Amino acid sequence: MTRWRSRMGEERIVALLQESLSIAVKTGAMKPADTRQVIVDTTVQPKNIMFPTDAKLIHRARERLVRLAKRKGLHLRQSYVRVGKLALISHQRYAHAKQFKRANKALRRLKTYLGRTIRDISRQIAGDAGLDALFKWPLYQAATVLEQRQRQRGRKIYSLNAHEVECIGKGKAHMPYEFGVKVSVATTL
Repeated sequence: MTRWRSRMGEERIVALLQESLSIAVKTGAMKPADTRQVIVDTTVQPKNIMFPTDAKLIHRARERLVRLAKRKGLHLRQSYVRVGKLALISHQRYAHAKQFKRANKALRRLKTYLGRTIRDISRQIAGDAGLDALFKWPLYQAATVLEQRQRQRGRKIYSLNAHEVECIGKGKAHMPYEFGVKVSVATTL
């Protein structure tokens, strides 16, 4: 709720709640006495995303930039399609085998490919306002994914297509962390 307060303002949220309650009373869906006692609970609305690993996010960010650049007619020096996919596969294999030095080397290779793609696209769209506006959000996402660290505090990108996804620690034994959006549910007694 606190995040929505900062975006919408507390007055707008109160007005929205009052309007929805008055419509419910007018239509007969509830009685005014039903709002005397209310139970408020918070939970996580999970999003349908894969578990966000850094290597997959880096690979996906590069793929999306290359796809958009091809659609807009930009000629990249190199797209890293084959070698990027092989680096991702080798990273996953090394990480699964607990060979973390080799896995980190493959991860550095993926980061290099993404950084080169970002710089190549940035050089080509410099001065073109239309392309700059079109590439602004994908380049920002890619640069953020490139700079973020595994255990950093604060805002991280967990999914490129659903940027509102957060990692929420619930403290449950079977699922200590959930990826989604925190929601509040109010029900009448």
